[in-house]
Amino acid sequence: MKVTVDRGACIGCGLCAGICPGVFEMDEENIAKVIAQPDASTEASAKEAADSCPVSAITVE
Repeated sequence: MKVTVDRGACIGCGLCAGICPGVFEMDEENIAKVIAQPDASTEASAKEAADSCPVSAITVE
């Protein structure tokens, strides 16, 4: 599994970082960024974060 964040689409709501802090965090511009790719322990929460993104800025492959 690979996750990416579309920085242009991100509105900085922070849901992803709240749901899956092991994979996402908010940067200095309050835009989400991927800090680590999901492993077995974070895969489900990374998918939940992507599904919860109100602007669909997170892609899961």
